[in-house]
Amino acid sequence: MKKRVKHKIKVKQESFKLPQRLKSGIINLDPLIKGGFKEGSVTLVIGGAGSGKTIFGMQYLVEGLQNGEAGLYLTFEEKKGKLYEDMNVFGWNLQKYENEGSFHLLEYSPEQVKSLIEEGGGTIEQLVSKAKIRRVVIDSITSFVLLYQDELLRKEAGLALFELINKWGCTALLTSQGAYKQDELQGVSLEFEADNIIILNHLKRNGDRIRSIEVLKMRGTNHTNKTPLFEITSKGVVVHPSKVVHQ
Repeated sequence: MKKRVKHKIKVKQESFKLPQRLKSGIINLDPLIKGGFKEGSVTLVIGGAGSGKTIFGMQYLVEGLQNGEAGLYLTFEEKKGKLYEDMNVFGWNLQKYENEGSFHLLEYSPEQVKSLIEEGGGTIEQLVSKAKIRRVVIDSITSFVLLYQDELLRKEAGLALFELINKWGCTALLTSQGAYKQDELQGVSLEFEADNIIILNHLKRNGDRIRSIEVLKMRGTNHTNKTPLFEITSKGVVVHPSKVVHQ
């Protein structure tokens, strides 16, 4: 009787690579979002006037600049000189980074961005490629979407902008002015297109103003469901995970 030969079947092991994450730069936030933002993701930061959106966005860029990652800040409202002066309060010398060629600031009108999208990227895309931009902040997207009176056109413009950002291959942060309303962000379904949504609240409670941060959505990330308090200090935005808002 012939002996039965046992054949070992080799199963190919597929290597699973965890997505790389970029540190947010926001003090104490990263442990709440599994280490930072996924590379290539788009984060929408929503908040009213004075909530800290611009500081949040710049703090994210400075984190990259301090680690050799080039950054681009596209603004519709802030003036360069005033912005540089304001950020110096936190010890962020943007002029130094600009002189080194790692920081780029563009003052665009919403109409210019509209033309940019129609051109498929234009000068910004060339800059992103040439300067090897890794982090992008657009502050704020609200002025742009309000160019479109028709709701359908707003949605199409919002989608086109997100597609353009994805094509650049950067990890982006967009600010949006105003309180968050479910299924309604300036008439554009940005909450569905964004990978991440962070809400900065600046509310009055018992006569005092309190600031809190809510991670509403973070695609593919097991994030905190609590709403911790934060404050704006000489170091920028500082989250306090142990202090939460109780509904």
